[in-house]
Amino acid sequence: MRLRIKFYISFMKVRRLALLASAIAIVASICLLGFKGLNLGIDFSGGVLVQMETNEASSVGDVRQALEKVGLGTSVIQAYSEKGYIIRIKSEESQEEALRALRESFPEMSLLRLEQVGPVVGSQLRRQAIIAVSISLVCILIYITFRFRFRFGAVSVLALFHDVIITLGLFSLTGREISLPFIAAILTIVGYSLNDTIVVLDRVRENWRHIKQWGIVKLLDDSINQVLSRTINTSLTTFFPVLALFLWGGPAIADFSFAFMVGIVLGTYSSIFVAGALLCEWQLRSPKT
Repeated sequence: MRLRIKFYISFMKVRRLALLASAIAIVASICLLGFKGLNLGIDFSGGVLVQMETNEASSVGDVRQALEKVGLGTSVIQAYSEKGYIIRIKSEESQEEALRALRESFPEMSLLRLEQVGPVVGSQLRRQAIIAVSISLVCILIYITFRFRFRFGAVSVLALFHDVIITLGLFSLTGREISLPFIAAILTIVGYSLNDTIVVLDRVRENWRHIKQWGIVKLLDDSINQVLSRTINTSLTTFFPVLALFLWGGPAIADFSFAFMVGIVLGTYSSIFVAGALLCEWQLRSPKT
């Protein structure tokens, strides 16, 4: 059943309050990133890679349960056979504790590989992740400028920047681990947030012929209300499955699903109160038809 919004909301009346709240959240996130930093996983900070085989068939859950005894339950565990596992442990200091816990649970296990993942690999991955996101933002700006207007592209990229920075700030605040799946979540957030923003701006473009009669405030309010049902339906139908993954998917994908959940909420918010509000202020200060 689709949710239909039958009432009219004057979003632009609170645009400056929303922009202020977003600015405070961005500044707070930057401060958290600067002073507290991020909890970087083994892919970015280095650590230990363990390859082992048990003497009988077991499951990832069994291996994780063994590691939970020494506080390493969030380690990345990959099964490549019924008995074989590759485990990535973040802290080199936890190596002996992890091996002891594994041997207690699997007395006849075979240790096939034990490697140190150095910080050089981590720095390369960080640089590649930043490059990937930056290229995405530049391509988005070029496409929307070509397809719509430069102003539409600029406010869309600013909305994406808003979503990514606040998501990083929340990860810094909560101490959740930054790993390669997190980068995948960030790129997914970029795509999802952009989709929401494009839906709103496409309706704004269709109504732009009325800009002189309606004014930018009414034009934006009307456009947002016309697509509001679609925006809410899309957000809810995506949010609930991701919430289920977060609650019952286990620690291996908890950070990914948390980032995705936050991105859905921020993307819905920013398509109205960041992209829309910035476009409104820009048009009021520098009218352009």
